[in-house]
Amino acid sequence: MAAKAGDNPDSLMTLATVFCLRNLKKTMCYQGFRNKLCLRSDIFLPSEICDKLVNTYMELVHTDSNFEPEESFFQLFSDPRSTRLTRVQLREDFVRDRDLEAIKKQDLIELHLTYCNNLSSRSLKALSCFRDTLVSLCLFGCSNIFYRKCGAPLACNEDTDEDEEESPSSRHALETDFNFQGFNRLRLLNLGGMPKELDPETLLKPLKSLTSLDLSNVQLLGTSFLTQWRDRLASLVLYNVDLSEELISTVLDRAASCYHCCASHLMQHLDISQESRRISKFKMTKKILTAIVQRLVHLMSLDISGHIMLDNCTVPHFEEAMGRPSTEPCKSSIYPFQELKRALQFLGLYDTTLCNVTHIPAYKVTGSKNEDQVLNAIEAYTEFRPELAHRAINQLFDIARIQHCSQLLRALQLVIAALKCHKYDKSIQVTGSAALFYLTNTEYRSDQSVRLRREVIQVVLNGMEHYQEVTVQRNCCLTLCNFSIPEELEFQYSRVNQLLLKILEPARQDESIQRIAVHLCNALVCQVDNHHKEAVGKMGFVRTMLNLIQKKLQDRMCDQVMEFSWSALWNITDETPDNCQMFLNCRGMSLFLECLQEFPDKQELHRNMLGLLGNVAEVKALRPQLLTPQFITVFSNLLDSKADGIEVSYNACGVLSHIMFDGPEVWKMEEPRRDMVMEKMWEAIQSWDVSSRRNINYRSFEPILRLLPQSISPVSQHWATWALYNLVSVYPSKYCPLLIKEGGMTLLEKVLELESSHPDTKDMARKVMEHCENFKEDPMETNPGQDANFGQRG
Repeated sequence: MAAKAGDNPDSLMTLATVFCLRNLKKTMCYQGFRNKLCLRSDIFLPSEICDKLVNTYMELVHTDSNFEPEESFFQLFSDPRSTRLTRVQLREDFVRDRDLEAIKKQDLIELHLTYCNNLSSRSLKALSCFRDTLVSLCLFGCSNIFYRKCGAPLACNEDTDEDEEESPSSRHALETDFNFQGFNRLRLLNLGGMPKELDPETLLKPLKSLTSLDLSNVQLLGTSFLTQWRDRLASLVLYNVDLSEELISTVLDRAASCYHCCASHLMQHLDISQESRRISKFKMTKKILTAIVQRLVHLMSLDISGHIMLDNCTVPHFEEAMGRPSTEPCKSSIYPFQELKRALQFLGLYDTTLCNVTHIPAYKVTGSKNEDQVLNAIEAYTEFRPELAHRAINQLFDIARIQHCSQLLRALQLVIAALKCHKYDKSIQVTGSAALFYLTNTEYRSDQSVRLRREVIQVVLNGMEHYQEVTVQRNCCLTLCNFSIPEELEFQYSRVNQLLLKILEPARQDESIQRIAVHLCNALVCQVDNHHKEAVGKMGFVRTMLNLIQKKLQDRMCDQVMEFSWSALWNITDETPDNCQMFLNCRGMSLFLECLQEFPDKQELHRNMLGLLGNVAEVKALRPQLLTPQFITVFSNLLDSKADGIEVSYNACGVLSHIMFDGPEVWKMEEPRRDMVMEKMWEAIQSWDVSSRRNINYRSFEPILRLLPQSISPVSQHWATWALYNLVSVYPSKYCPLLIKEGGMTLLEKVLELESSHPDTKDMARKVMEHCENFKEDPMETNPGQDANFGQRG
């Protein structure tokens, strides 16, 4: 069988790394002084393993809510004699100054810090410790690293972490003493988002050997400093930098001056893109584009996204080369690119009119013309440009919703990566969760592996957990509806229930979210093991549903939320006495009576409420609380109900059957009389059509079977026998095996042996046994009733 999208298993290295990180004290570490985590003395780890441990640790911290971070984790890598780190990627506010200080003795080659807003100038001191070995450094979005906390000196105090909890707003003094003096091996540097108070020329002056520089969103006071790398710089990123003809001229003159230099030292990647045409002040002209192509002869990658084209750079449609879209420069629909020596590896044309032309001389193009361009944009811009990735994901959403997504695996993986990378970014979370809803629907489902769908579920739950925005919550809940519930959500069962109950807590919630969340809660507690139901009950499930019912009663509204809430209570109380007890303790019976009075004609509501009370009545210890004149009268009156076929009458009779089974001695009330209620039960059962198709689903017959071999209440025995007769007649393939498995045949024989059994009861018992015997001989199902849509028993 062909593998489905995203079905590749994790490597053994990845599995072992994750296991060790989840079990540090059982594998690599022990609890030391003051509960500090310490590396075992017999552990020696090479850089390949240490790098994997640190980078996987960061990923688990950010994407797995069940993963518990270790306060002293980075201290495990403080001694390079036992652990070696070379390539480390850390991101977001979780990273603190003390973490970098812990690993300052390591000979790092690559250090990528992204959006680490809790780092202060203390980390610059630690950074200096890597100056002899560091080749690649990223400080993107770490603007606070250039500020002192409350005016603290640059030197760090390793004995105290008092200032660790300072908020970024408490950092006042700009650190002016730091520069890159001594970072002689540094080749790749990303200072995206550097504070405007810093002068990049002063900061970067000591760096003589840079080959790649990213100054995204940096305010440049001058441009001449770029000439110091005229013989080396191969990649320059000036995204969202205020461009000028002087700056462009500086870049191009630098490249032209080293035309005869070694190709590896010439400009291969240039990014002068802008966030949007709406805010771009610089106007891109045909002349500038031509100059870029002519002077940067070794160019492989160019990004001019977000620019307005002042004059016509494109070939008129009637002059375009014939045939399919081509990457050959000579056929380019963009005039300046006809002078390229070879097709570009990458061309950024996002938010420009150029992406819509036919022939583009590049193998990978970002834009909005088609699915491929949109996916390229998401891929290229997710990490450092969420504002662009958000717009591209929104366009993918439209493709999946209106058209058809042909690159499903890639699309899902890119959206998942964006949601993981920017879990606190509202725009990414809104558009990403919306895209996931359409990318996981029925149309695409058959192409997706279990592993990939689990990834989607985890990232959706992350969004629900970390972002309480209404649209995100609605999108996430809707996406979960695309999965088989509870089967596909069982691996995150406790977590998803907690999140849904949290959504339903507010007194007045968005109506659509409330409806979807209650539907999900109901589905999650249907057809699951009792220990799952008990665990969810302890989370406050019963109380939450009853609170919703109470609010709907106050509004005098019986809508889907009301009906789903009762249905969910029916499900969660099935064979779970503790949850039945909670229902009674939380005024459940009062709400039942109020709903009956307020909504006398709501058949679905009545069915769900009576089904729930049938579960309560099955618990012997709780039945005395139902044995009151008020409740018995209500149940007795409902025997005459024709609501939802026979379901309300059937369930009311089931409640009374269990109560009658406790015998006449517990019947303390004068009215209604026990014999009169029993007579009404006989009449109700006689009126039911035994071939009725049912909106009910039994997982076990145990509560029914216990009513068979007894003489205390013949009517209860009759109800139980009728229930079995109906179910094995209409749905033999489902219920004959279940009845045989649970020993029902033996109990039915005892019914035949009892003198107290009513003749009609015995007759039905024989028919039930005949059905089961016939089924064993010929298990082929021919009854059209089997196509019934089973609802809940509970």
